[in-house]
Amino acid sequence: MARFVPRAKDTIGSRAEAAGDRPPARLDRPLEDAPIDLNALIEPRIGAVTAVLGVFLIVALILLAVLARRVSRLQRRLGALTRDDRGHSLESILEGHLERVLAVDRELDDLAARTKLLETNGRRALQRFGLVRYNPFEETGGNQSFALALLDADEHGFIVTSLHARSGTRIYARALTGGRAEGALSDEETEALRLARAATGGQPLIVDRTRVTARGA
Repeated sequence: MARFVPRAKDTIGSRAEAAGDRPPARLDRPLEDAPIDLNALIEPRIGAVTAVLGVFLIVALILLAVLARRVSRLQRRLGALTRDDRGHSLESILEGHLERVLAVDRELDDLAARTKLLETNGRRALQRFGLVRYNPFEETGGNQSFALALLDADEHGFIVTSLHARSGTRIYARALTGGRAEGALSDEETEALRLARAATGGQPLIVDRTRVTARGA
């Protein structure tokens, strides 16, 4: 039967542990948790740092003064350019122009509404006329009878026909809707309607012609 013989290293280690000894700490361990003394770093250089900061402050003040002077000069030039003869500033001038623009805009809206109303009423006004003068009877002289057509922009209106004879004068009226009459039209009435449709600018078209018929008065 083999016997267990402890090694020398195990025996020494066991003795050291038994004696309460600890292995020595390694000397090559980095000092990561060592504190940094900022005062010790800055205190020797505080005079140089103060001098540099002072120089920067002086340069900044000089630049600020130069910029303030340039801005003041530009403001004086801008004020001289934007003021009118009465000394009003650009802001007051723009406000005045804006008020005028708003007033003109309101006036334009009013004019647009009034123009629309006038256009609507203008289309309903009688603006095209056609007149045919003729003589339908033998015993009368001259073209004293007539057919007059009056139309608006939508060809609504009427035709007035006058038949003149020695015994009297008869007047008839026919309504027109879209250029169409309620009943049949005579040749003179048809001619007057055609003339009214062709008329432009409110200038009436007039035709004189002689027509003798056997129609009684």
